[in-house]
Amino acid sequence: MTGALFGTPAGLLQRLNRAEVRVTDVRAAVELLADRGVDPDLELGVLDGAGRGPMLVLDDTGRRTRVLLAELAEQMTRARVPVAAESVATALDAWLARRPVPDPVALAAGIAVLDWSDARQTALGWRVVVTRDQLVVPWRPSRTASLPLVHQARSAALGRAAVVRTALRVEGPLGLWTSAGVPGVDTAVLVRPEELLVEMAAAGLRLHDMHVVVTPGRPVACADAAVARRLVAETTDACATLPWRELADLGWA
Repeated sequence: MTGALFGTPAGLLQRLNRAEVRVTDVRAAVELLADRGVDPDLELGVLDGAGRGPMLVLDDTGRRTRVLLAELAEQMTRARVPVAAESVATALDAWLARRPVPDPVALAAGIAVLDWSDARQTALGWRVVVTRDQLVVPWRPSRTASLPLVHQARSAALGRAAVVRTALRVEGPLGLWTSAGVPGVDTAVLVRPEELLVEMAAAGLRLHDMHVVVTPGRPVACADAAVARRLVAETTDACATLPWRELADLGWA
């Protein structure tokens, strides 16, 4: 969860001059956000007495997450978060927006999208995500999630993906699909590929061998095979192309 959530690490000269965010700064930010009430379902607290130092404890709809304040402080320092109280609180709030998704929330509001299923970004699979303040956050089942619950959440997410509002833009031999309501869930449109063919034909784009170009988190391009391969070859982003009929065979990421 901590990755580069507060921004990318600064360059060498900037790192030499940066101010250090300390554990006391993060603790003060926790207290500030707790007083403000960041989310009615989220409880924040600090656990002292842990062997490696105080820990931030999140209780979110029954899902508990713990992280060392020192780890958060180090990440904020690397990202050059200003030491001012409001700046640290804003950075912590951004971190909280990406906290793990509770199982009940995934069941009630998850949407299925395509994502990379391997670290090398070569294989695609479906993933359940939820949206928080314009962010798309992946759901990873908790250790206590039962297999029936996982199946139910995934099935419900596929159903919601099928009704995501979308917009089609035809540009020459390409059909570009974006989500019209929630940003970042564009690939949800691919749960209904047969309908895409029909809608593109109605818009004047008839594809004989439709391939989809998938860049997780970005709009989806549909084109005949040769055009799709050329798009993949020319882009600098990690993406993949596959025939539309193979979408039904994809597993879960």
